[in-house]
Amino acid sequence: MTRFPLFVAATVLALPAQAHFGLLLPATSLAETREMPVSIAFLHPWEREGMTMEAPQNVSITFEGETTDLTGSLTSATLFGDQAWEVTVPLPRPGVHVLSLTPTPYWEPDEDVFIQHFTKTYIAAFGGDEGWDAELGLRTEIVPLTRPFALWEGNLFQGIVKRDGAAVPFAEVEVEYFNDSGAGTPSELMITQTVKADQNGVFSYSAPAAGWWGFAALSTAEETLPQDGVEKEIELGAVIWVEFQAWDAK
Repeated sequence: MTRFPLFVAATVLALPAQAHFGLLLPATSLAETREMPVSIAFLHPWEREGMTMEAPQNVSITFEGETTDLTGSLTSATLFGDQAWEVTVPLPRPGVHVLSLTPTPYWEPDEDVFIQHFTKTYIAAFGGDEGWDAELGLRTEIVPLTRPFALWEGNLFQGIVKRDGAAVPFAEVEVEYFNDSGAGTPSELMITQTVKADQNGVFSYSAPAAGWWGFAALSTAEETLPQDGVEKEIELGAVIWVEFQAWDAK
C-alpha cells in the first residue's frame, strides 16, 4: 500500500475550500443611463468558475423606500459556461437604487449543505447618493457604513453584519475579488480574504485593487431542507458587492 509522507497528507488536508458567492453585477455602480443590464449568478469569483443556478426566488430593486419586483423580467444566460441569469433594471431618477437577490437554495454535495446567499448591490444614478445606507430587512444582510460606491482602490469599506435585524457579534466575513482581469496569486490562501467583525458586528476591509469586491458573512439557518430523504443544514449568506475605482492622480 502506498503511503504519503505525513507532511504531504497534512498539506492536502489543509487546502482551503473554494468560497461561494451570490452575484449581482451591474455594468457599473455609477450610472448615467436610465436602465442597466445586471448579471446574476452563483460562482467562485476569483477562479472565474460558475455553478448551475436555478431561477431565483426573487430579484428586486428598491428606490426611496419603494421596491419593484423584477423576477418576472429575468432572462436565461450563461457565465463562465454555467447557468446564470440577466435582468435590465430601470433607473428612472437620480439617486441610490438597491438591487436584491434571494436565490433558490443550492445543494452543495462537497460540503453536504444547502447554500442560500441573500445578495445586494448599490447603484448611484445620475450623481445622486441619498439613501446609500438603506437597509432592506433581508433575513441576513450587510448594511454599509461606508458609501458602497464612488470608492477609490485602497479606500476602507465598513459594514455591519445583521441576522434577523440584529447585529452579529464577531461574524466572520469572506472577501473575494471578481477576477475579470485574470490576476494571479502567490498562494491559494490569498484568494479568499477573511476578516472578523467586532462585538457590534462591524467589519472593515481596504480593497487593494480596482474592480468589484464581494463580502459574504455566513451563518446557519434554524430550519433544514431534505436531500435524498435526509434533512440537511442551510448555509445563509449575507452578501454585498462593492465597486472600487482605479486611482488616477493626473
